[in-house]
Amino acid sequence: MHPGNVWGGSLDAVDIDRAEAEEEEQRRRNMTDWDRGVNHSQRHELDETQQGWLLAPQDSWKKKKKRYVNLGCVSVSRTVFMWTVGSIAVLFIVVALPIIIVKSLPKHESTLPPSDNYTLAIHKAIKFFDAQKSGKLPKKNKVSWRGDSGLKDGFPDVVGGLVGGYYDGGSNGKFHFPMAFSMTMLSWSLIEYSHKYKAIDEYDHMRDVLKWGTDYLLLTFNNSATRLDHIYTQVGGGLRDSESPDDIYCWQRPEDMSYDRPVLSSTSAADLGAEVAAALSAASIVFTDKPDYAKKLKKGAETLYPFFRSKSRRRRYSDGQPTAQAFYNSTSMFDEFMWAGAWLYYATGNKTYIQFATTPSVPQTAKAFANRPELMVPSWNNKLPGAMLLMTRYRLFLNPGFPYENMLNRYHNATGVTMCAYLKQYNVFNRTSGGLLQLNMGKPRPLEYVAHASFLASLFADYLNSTGVPGWYCGPTFVEIHVLKEFAQSQIDYILGDNPLKMSYVVGFGKKFPRRVHHRAATIPNDKKRRSCREGLKYRDTKNPNPNNITGAMVGGPNKFDQFHDLRNNYNASEPTLSGNAGLVAALISLTSSGGQRIDKNTMFNSVPPLYPPSPPPPKAWKP
Repeated sequence: MHPGNVWGGSLDAVDIDRAEAEEEEQRRRNMTDWDRGVNHSQRHELDETQQGWLLAPQDSWKKKKKRYVNLGCVSVSRTVFMWTVGSIAVLFIVVALPIIIVKSLPKHESTLPPSDNYTLAIHKAIKFFDAQKSGKLPKKNKVSWRGDSGLKDGFPDVVGGLVGGYYDGGSNGKFHFPMAFSMTMLSWSLIEYSHKYKAIDEYDHMRDVLKWGTDYLLLTFNNSATRLDHIYTQVGGGLRDSESPDDIYCWQRPEDMSYDRPVLSSTSAADLGAEVAAALSAASIVFTDKPDYAKKLKKGAETLYPFFRSKSRRRRYSDGQPTAQAFYNSTSMFDEFMWAGAWLYYATGNKTYIQFATTPSVPQTAKAFANRPELMVPSWNNKLPGAMLLMTRYRLFLNPGFPYENMLNRYHNATGVTMCAYLKQYNVFNRTSGGLLQLNMGKPRPLEYVAHASFLASLFADYLNSTGVPGWYCGPTFVEIHVLKEFAQSQIDYILGDNPLKMSYVVGFGKKFPRRVHHRAATIPNDKKRRSCREGLKYRDTKNPNPNNITGAMVGGPNKFDQFHDLRNNYNASEPTLSGNAGLVAALISLTSSGGQRIDKNTMFNSVPPLYPPSPPPPKAWKP
């Protein structure tokens, strides 16, 4: 043993190193076994999130390298490029693809719903007024065989002349009394059914027709004056047995007239003054969108009021006028007073006019409540049924109460009685075997009266329907409103061809209609050749059809046996009139389904002031 080795054992370096190595190896093994035990015991205690952290690849912690797409002139991010391409693809699918599909489908032209017979007939009936125009015709006039005419009417006796207006029927006379009534009826139909005219694209056309008439009526008196002393009643005319050149003796186109056309005037024409006032008042309601023109119309109507109200002028316009009496003889004036008073009130809102129209002496003098059948027939000569229905409207929709209620109630009741009289079961009027109501009561031209009655019946039904009233009483019997509509339809259907002859009495409507209408301009060829006063007679007397169809003209109509002879000389049956067509147009527009089954309740009353005083303003705020 070495003397310096106090611990004992060998001091050999090799042995010491081997021992230390073996000892270190033993410690490493022990540590490894411990780590394995720890890891094994904790591995099952890790949740999924922790496992994800531990097991995630180390690359995920590293920033990814961006990739680019080379587009030649520029390089863009691959992500931006993919988003752009995807957006374009989606836009194509959503927008472009449907358009391509639609464009590739077979094309079909859009069509309006099929028109009913009434709509088809209206298009024809309105054209009649274009054929009747006198004066300098507009370029857009729809009748190719008509031209300028009557350009010297009224000159030099009348300041400004009397150029324009409408020829009444088959002759070339201008009768202001039925012309004014016709314009009133057209205005009434436009006010109640403007939406229907618009639906069939005839609204502007109808307003042109109306304005052509009212422009002329403004010439028939001094509309710039404050008081009137006369009114012009007629231009032209003649007598049946005349042998001097005039509108009856001569058979000429109006474009060829060269004979003198006298102008008739009257200082006492209360009925005509009232009728012109009614026409201008009604038209002013139609033209409310043209305030200057509407104001002019109302001013003219109000200027006429003191003229026709004056007791010193209380005569009928046709008194002492043979050429007026022969064609349009007026038999009363108080029905026109009621008629004009109502229209003036609706146009202006001035209570003076409704007070006048409901003054008891006016309807009593007019025999409004006499219940006489002849006074229940509406026409250019009898305004009672129309006037009482017009004021029944006031009661139904506004119910003004005192002081008008008593008279308005009587007008309402009289209107109901008139409507009952039109119905078959009450046997007030005769009927033909084919179903045509004989309102003419032995006089010619039955269709004119039937057309106007059909309009009033249809309109009364619409009034009741608009107020939620299902009908009215005829004595103890309650009659539903559809009965009135069916009556109106039956009469208009007869006119349009549902009759024993299966013939339409409106020229140009249907396959069978009158071809030899009593009408000067329609019978003479439009060949630019002028015929003298008597040279046209050969065209009147020929059995050939007219060379020009006067489209839309409603002729006088059949006799009481449903017979009609298509002869030009039979003017009572084959001649159309302005007032007859006005009634036809009004009835047709009331019956057509185009535009819906309703009326315009409010336009008529736009100028009528509130019926009751406005509520007083609230008291001022109290101050201590």
